[in-house]
Amino acid sequence: MTRERHLQRARQEFFDTLKRRGIKDKRVLDALEAVPREAFVSVHQTEFAYDDNPLPIEEGQTISQPYIVALMTEAMQLDPEDTVLEIGTGSGYAAAVLSRIVKQVYTVERHPALAKVARQRLAKLGYDNVAVLCGDGSLGWPEHAPYDAIVVTAGAPSVPGSLVRQLDIGGRLVIPAGAAVHQQRLLRVTRISEDKTETEDLGGVRFVPLIGKEGWQETEGGVSVPPPEKKADRPASLSGRIKDEAIHISSIATADLEGLLERIGDSRLVLLGEASHGTAEFYDMRARITRELIEKKGFRFVAVEADWPDAAQVDHFVRDTRKGPTEEPTFRRFPTWMWANRQVLEFVQWLRGHNRHTGSEDDAVGFYGLDLYSLNSSINAIIGYLEQVDGETADIARKRYGCLTPWERDPVTYGRLVLSAKHGNCEQDVVSMLDTLMQKRLDYSQHDGRKFLDAISNARLVKDAERYYRSMYQGSVKSWNLRDQHMFDTLEQLLDFHGPDSKAVVWAHNSHLGDAEATEMGNRGEINVGSLCRQRFGDSAYLIGFGTHEGKVAAASDWGAPMEIKSVVPSLPGSIERLCHDTGLDAFFLPLRHGSKELARQLREPRLERAIGVIYRPETEMASHYFNASLSRQFDEYIWFDKTRAVDALELEAEPGVPETFPFGL
Repeated sequence: MTRERHLQRARQEFFDTLKRRGIKDKRVLDALEAVPREAFVSVHQTEFAYDDNPLPIEEGQTISQPYIVALMTEAMQLDPEDTVLEIGTGSGYAAAVLSRIVKQVYTVERHPALAKVARQRLAKLGYDNVAVLCGDGSLGWPEHAPYDAIVVTAGAPSVPGSLVRQLDIGGRLVIPAGAAVHQQRLLRVTRISEDKTETEDLGGVRFVPLIGKEGWQETEGGVSVPPPEKKADRPASLSGRIKDEAIHISSIATADLEGLLERIGDSRLVLLGEASHGTAEFYDMRARITRELIEKKGFRFVAVEADWPDAAQVDHFVRDTRKGPTEEPTFRRFPTWMWANRQVLEFVQWLRGHNRHTGSEDDAVGFYGLDLYSLNSSINAIIGYLEQVDGETADIARKRYGCLTPWERDPVTYGRLVLSAKHGNCEQDVVSMLDTLMQKRLDYSQHDGRKFLDAISNARLVKDAERYYRSMYQGSVKSWNLRDQHMFDTLEQLLDFHGPDSKAVVWAHNSHLGDAEATEMGNRGEINVGSLCRQRFGDSAYLIGFGTHEGKVAAASDWGAPMEIKSVVPSLPGSIERLCHDTGLDAFFLPLRHGSKELARQLREPRLERAIGVIYRPETEMASHYFNASLSRQFDEYIWFDKTRAVDALELEAEPGVPETFPFGL
């Protein structure tokens, strides 16, 4: 598929989404369709231009989420002869949209570089009814007042009086405002008379702060705070209620988990999250809880956000089923530290010791991977298995997977070439191979049920990975959903394999295990393992999230870049994390499903929540790492560590005294 056809399809899907989400004004929809959003983003972000997400631009700013642009434009109730003032030009995209609806647009941008680029871009694209000023947007542009409508694309601590005064009588001001720096309510302020306004609340939103004389002030460290006379009160009362309900954790090693186990009850699934992929306390507490679940509640396996072949090496180690060394490298793909770390090492060594006392191989607790990135390793594993049980089918597998062979180690390139029509897709070949294995299921499983489980899981992985890499260039929502659906399907397959009474612990990031329906992810149409578990298993799935305020984390600056030990920026005011920090407690459990109903009600309100993955960019933290979430709907329990440290990454070499079959060796 050519780039143009891809953008055309993505644009059409985007407009269908806008209509489903309630945008009805035909002039707004026509304007959005007329303005090419790809012309307002960088070249390497072009393929994501019609994802319904904000995208980063220069000066640490963002181009707004298209739905928000549509929502705010519709809220201004515009007429063709109107004159509009926009505060926060950014890339110029919203101003261009407005220019297709009204007679004249004036727009103010405080960053000189952004103002210059936007002015040049708008002129080049022919939007000649837009004027750009570099200045303090909180003071407006009085020379051209009064305005029929004003829109502000940054969050203010309160509605600036200067902007209200520049409205014509009957004019509408649409502005995000609120006491928290990065959490606001979207307001429509209508000027009824010289000294009277009417305000409507249009819902919760999240914008970068409006910096200026009538906005927020900026400190030397780059953190925005309100002017002294407008300083916002922290929600101390809510933090106080959290403190009253919190169950203090003295230490991970000595914490009394009986209350947690009682709250988990007879749940079949316990989903243990993490707010980053590189924080030691999250791994240590997950390991401690998992040990208790295995010993006291009979949980049968652990499923983690790792590739199936890598986790299979760990499974062999903990169940002691591989006697000789393997040439297959384990946890060598970026990010190695996510699983090759001291915290995981100690847990799998404990699990190996536990399994030695279970009595039989079938009673041993397993360790499995849910993710789908291991295209090369999975193909090799399937062929290796078939060579042992069915040489003829092994030859068929080589031919069918031959379609993917050139791209086994670089599947992203495969997805790009298929999109550009320079390479045919391999979907039919990988689906046929999975069908072949399923047709011979009874014969193969009689040889060794666990080996067949490994083969069929790898075959499903290859099928889903092929779709995933093709979907990467068709929008982030589609690729995300394919990945999480694969992880959930693998989890269900494992539960089926272990029997109707089997119980599982899942380790993955909060963004995968907290219910997506309770976050802005769900608003974008994203699913995740947590939401799928809630739908399929109901209250038999117990979802536990983790959080921290500050400390150190193991992360990279870019995909494939070296691991660094980075400082975690203190959490933002108004965020879930800041509420927990303001309790003054260093660590605690917070029951949500089985806790105070009043506190759960208060924590249903969407607030900012931080997510740090394998990449951490503190310089653009708000745009890169925060999203809106309703905590008490997202999780059944929340575990807090105020100050945390980085995981202890391992050198990928066998340690003295460790068997060479150990998965982190070789």
